[in-house]
Amino acid sequence: MTLSSRPTRRGVVACGLAGAAAPAAWAQPAPPTEAPGPQLVDDLVAANRILVDQGVLDGFGHVSARHDRRPDRFLLARSMAPALVAAADLMTFDLDGAAMGGDTRAPYLERFIHSAIYRARPDVKAVVHSHSPSVLPFGVTRTPLRPIYHMAGFMGAGGVPVFDVRETQGPDNDLLIGSPALGQALAARLGQGLVVLIRGHGWVAAGSSVRTAVLHAVYTEIDARAETEALKLGPVTFLNDAEARNAMALNDRQADRPWAIWRAKAMGK
Repeated sequence: MTLSSRPTRRGVVACGLAGAAAPAAWAQPAPPTEAPGPQLVDDLVAANRILVDQGVLDGFGHVSARHDRRPDRFLLARSMAPALVAAADLMTFDLDGAAMGGDTRAPYLERFIHSAIYRARPDVKAVVHSHSPSVLPFGVTRTPLRPIYHMAGFMGAGGVPVFDVRETQGPDNDLLIGSPALGQALAARLGQGLVVLIRGHGWVAAGSSVRTAVLHAVYTEIDARAETEALKLGPVTFLNDAEARNAMALNDRQADRPWAIWRAKAMGK
């Protein structure tokens, strides 16, 4: 698989997996929901704790995983603080964002971020939604968020796209991605990229596994801090297309390396 990037600011694509297959036909009757694998559950619980520990999530934000045995389902905690998520808190949703199995617990209002991206992107296996402070300024200014070092190559050289809720809902809105229509519009702005900003709200990172999505989320926040500091010093030399593509391929293959220390620190073991 190769990467594609188009250097548009607010148009469509930052950087991602090119040639992804078209969304599967998930409209057929579904058999009873299967239980997800225990490793996926463990990784998703750990991801919540890691992202809090790394300053990507706080009392708000969320991380989900596509079901490993049912690609037309995804796992996401009930509405709660991420640092407290345990396996029993995980809910299963379909690609419309509806809870499965008669689960009546309160879901996150913005579960449509996850459902829409999973529907549009069969290659995506995990999604993070964050409001981390270093990234926010890039969604409300004309300065694009771009990779200044190899760990952020997944952003793509052209700059991370920005989604504005007003484009879909008009000026009278609450800035949340609280409906299927807004989720679909956000997924379209993400395109084949792996990061998209939401003006006045936050941002989203995706990955081909829970561990790569966490990698992308952590280094989105770090790169935003580094770019802000670098811009104070003068003109910045950002990564070019080849550098971003090659760096992402290398780093994603090593996602287990930082995961091990992040998990040990966040989980206390």
